[in-house]
Amino acid sequence: MNYVLILLIALLSIIFLLEMRHSMRRSNANSRLIEKYRDDLQNKELLAEIYAFCQQDYKLRRIVKKHNLTLDDMEIIYQKLLLWGNFHKGRRFVPITSFLYVYTLDYLCQHKDGDAKELTMRCMNFLHI
Repeated sequence: MNYVLILLIALLSIIFLLEMRHSMRRSNANSRLIEKYRDDLQNKELLAEIYAFCQQDYKLRRIVKKHNLTLDDMEIIYQKLLLWGNFHKGRRFVPITSFLYVYTLDYLCQHKDGDAKELTMRCMNFLHI
């Protein structure tokens, strides 16, 4: 019985560490993108880098495939978010950070034809801005 509990604790610890690593990678990518493109928000390379990150992240890749998100779709959504959410708060910037979280990316993909203000407000609520 003790061995089962120890094994369970070890397994949970490994899962926790892997999820923390994933979270730190996302946070570092977010900070790097914000700093790199802070003064050049219309640069096409920004969206290419976000799309590449989504393709390599195992959680975001599922959302991209599920909704057949293209770079052109991402450009349309990004411009809508930039219209109402063009401000920084801490290490968050709605037009960039929204694409790096599973729930906001899924919402954006489902409602990509929606109103710009509604999309931005939902993402701001999710990101606690």
